[in-house]
Amino acid sequence: MSTVHLVPDDLRDLYHVKEWRNATGVLATACPQEWAEIMEVLRSFRLHRSDVVAPGKNRSPISRGMDEAFRARGWVEKKFETSIRIDSVEYVSPTHKVDCVKGRVALEVEWNNKDPFYDRDLNNFRLLFDLRAIDVGVIVTRSSELQRIFDALGKGSSYGNSTTHHEKLWPRLDGGGGGGCPVLTFAITPKLWVDDGDDAPGSPAGGGVETLFGGR
Repeated sequence: MSTVHLVPDDLRDLYHVKEWRNATGVLATACPQEWAEIMEVLRSFRLHRSDVVAPGKNRSPISRGMDEAFRARGWVEKKFETSIRIDSVEYVSPTHKVDCVKGRVALEVEWNNKDPFYDRDLNNFRLLFDLRAIDVGVIVTRSSELQRIFDALGKGSSYGNSTTHHEKLWPRLDGGGGGGCPVLTFAITPKLWVDDGDDAPGSPAGGGVETLFGGR
């Protein structure tokens, strides 16, 4: 039986939510502080037009802003140095870096990477869970519906079909990409959109985006 009903209604209204192996139940019962902080960050997040149209850099303002919100609550980027010992021989395995870790929860923000990054994230979660380093993984990404906004802003080519959006993630999750690790995913929907530009589409000068989503 799924435990996704433990995600509050307001968050399920703002994000597309999907879990694997009762991840919400694990968070709510085994990691209540981390779960409360995840909900707090997700409730405070808004997708601002100014961040979407900002010039490209190493990392988007959206990913950086969410990471900073978690850092302010004590979450850290962490490298997990792992190895396997067989009898007296130790075999060093690759380092596994996760953007946001606190307690036994690992969280990745995938705003606009190439979609194979989902494979990396899920494989990391699987390995770290099998090695008893984490109890649950969380991925925050974007919903596919946002493409209509990007197209209206003339940014559609920067957010192609082969980049990270929930329609690329969910089949990987259902296919067992995370192995035995419980995984909870949130996809940012147009309900979080804030048009904060002076020439904002939907304003008399801009026209366009606001009408796509019922005047939001």
